[in-house]
Amino acid sequence: MFPHSKLDKSFVFILLVVLSGFVPKSAQAQATLLLEEPYSYDGTFAGTGHAAVYLSRICAETPTLLRRCGPDESGVVISRYHHLEARDWVAVALLPYLYAVDRPGDVPLYADSKLVSFLRHEYLEKIDVSGPDSYQVVGSAYDRTTYGFRIETTPEQDDALIRKLNAETNRESYQLLARNCADFAKQIIDFYFPHAVHRSIIADLAVMTPKQAAKSLAHSAKHRPRMQLTTFIIPQVPGLKRSKPVHGVLESLVLAKKYVTPVLLFHPVLVVGVEAAYWTGWRFDPAKGASIFDPVRGLETPLTAGQRDWYAKSVLAMKRENVETEPLPNWREFISKTEPQLDATGQPFLRVREKETTTQIGICRDNALRMSAPPQLVEGLLFARLEQELKSKKPAHASEQQIQSDFKLLQEVTKSREAALATGVLEGTE
Repeated sequence: MFPHSKLDKSFVFILLVVLSGFVPKSAQAQATLLLEEPYSYDGTFAGTGHAAVYLSRICAETPTLLRRCGPDESGVVISRYHHLEARDWVAVALLPYLYAVDRPGDVPLYADSKLVSFLRHEYLEKIDVSGPDSYQVVGSAYDRTTYGFRIETTPEQDDALIRKLNAETNRESYQLLARNCADFAKQIIDFYFPHAVHRSIIADLAVMTPKQAAKSLAHSAKHRPRMQLTTFIIPQVPGLKRSKPVHGVLESLVLAKKYVTPVLLFHPVLVVGVEAAYWTGWRFDPAKGASIFDPVRGLETPLTAGQRDWYAKSVLAMKRENVETEPLPNWREFISKTEPQLDATGQPFLRVREKETTTQIGICRDNALRMSAPPQLVEGLLFARLEQELKSKKPAHASEQQIQSDFKLLQEVTKSREAALATGVLEGTE
C-alpha cells in the first residue's frame, strides 16, 4: 500500500485473464480484477499488495494508447503506477505482464533474479518503457501469486472505455490515500458495473486497498448474476522467494505478528475488537473455490491433497534413487553460476562456462530436452520446480495437469540419464 519505489510499489491488482488459445471465439469480452500478493518490503511491512485490471478485448497500440484487439491477440493488463515516466497508467499485453515473454512456451520452469532481470530488460526495450521502476510492469508472476476475479462485459463497453482512457490526459496523479492502484482498479471495474467496488470505512480506514477491491467485487457478484464471476489463481513461478498473504489496512496493523505485540500493550481492547470483527465478517479468502491458471491450457482444477501426497512421495523416491546412481547437482548453486541468454527462436536458456567447457541448459518446457546440457542438470531443474510446486498449500497453487506435465518431463529426462549411464558402462567395458 506504499509507493513501489519505496515499499515495492504495492497494492491489489485487478485482472481479467483469458488467453485467446482457450477462450471460444464467440465468448463475450471480459475484465478481471487481479489481487496480487505483496513481496519484498511490502510483504515485510505493509502487506497490501498491488491491484490492476486485465481486459481481454482491449489491446495496446503503445503502452499508453488503447485499441480493440485483433483475432489472435489476448488483451492487456492496465494499472496505475507511481513514478513511472510521469504516466498515470500503463497497458501491457497479458503474457509479458505475467512472465516478460510473448509465448506460453517461453515461460521459464524456474527463475532466479538474474533470469528475471534479463527477461524484463529484453521486453522493456521492445515496448520502449524505461526508468528505475519500469520492472514493475512486466514479469509479475516471478515475484508473487495473483488472484483473478473475472466478470463478463460487452464489446460496446470496451469501446467506450477505450475512448474514455485515450481521451484523458495520462499524467501521473498517484496519491497513496486517494489515488492509488486500487482506486484505479475500482474506476475501471465500476465503469463496467457501477458501484461494484467500494472502499471500507472501518477495515481500511476509508483507504481503497487491493484486497477490499476484490472482496467487494466478489460480494457484488452474488447480487448481480450478469457478472458471471469466475475466480482463479495465477501461481508464482518457482524460484524466487515466495510472496506473502495480502492484507487490508487494519489487518496489517493489528493481525500481523510484528505489529500485534506493541499494539496489544497499548490498545488491548482495539486488538481484541478488530480480531473479533475479522473472524466474524471481515475475513476474505481470495483463493476459496478458485481454479488454477495455466498459460497454455487456461483454467484448470486445483491439485487435491491426495494427489499432492502421491506426487510428493513419487518425486522423493525418484530423487533418492537418482542420487544413489549419480549425485545430482544443487540446482540453486548451479543456477547462480549461469548467464541467461536467448536462443535463435527467442526462448530463454542458461549458459555456464567452467574452465574450457561451456554448458547450455534449456529453462523452458519447449527447450529443456533439446539443448546440450547433461540430463542430470535438467533433472535438478525439474526436482527444484516440483519440490516448490508440491509444498503444502491450502488450497493448492497448482493444478493436476501442471504437476502431471512436470512429472512426465522429469521421467523423460531420467530415462535419458539412465540411457547415458548404460552407454558409458558398456563403453567402459569394451
